[in-house]
Amino acid sequence: IGFIQCIAMWPGVSRSLVTIVGGLVVGLSLPAAVEFSFLLGLVTLTAATAHDAIRHGDIMLETYHALPLALGLLSALLAAALSVKWMVAYLNRHSLALFGYYRLILAPLVAALVFYRII
Repeated sequence: IGFIQCIAMWPGVSRSLVTIVGGLVVGLSLPAAVEFSFLLGLVTLTAATAHDAIRHGDIMLETYHALPLALGLLSALLAAALSVKWMVAYLNRHSLALFGYYRLILAPLVAALVFYRII
């Protein structure tokens, strides 16, 4: 699952989706694969945040101060926990088909916007 996460380095590929697919390939249930994917993302994002904090923490504290940064971190953690809980509950009742259709519709639209240099 960790190895397949490298596919997400390709622009436009969802890290969450490829790790969910990786979980399904190794035999996890869909809700378990989703939960594992988001926990894996938590580790990845925590490492990236720690890296940024080590490199730029003094500037961040000087610019934004500790309380707003702490509140932002806590609100992001709460939002992530609630999102994972909702997504696992959703996938206990539904499939990933809706998200697949969304990506299939969005891909040509974004490609056209890039091609015509709108974005």
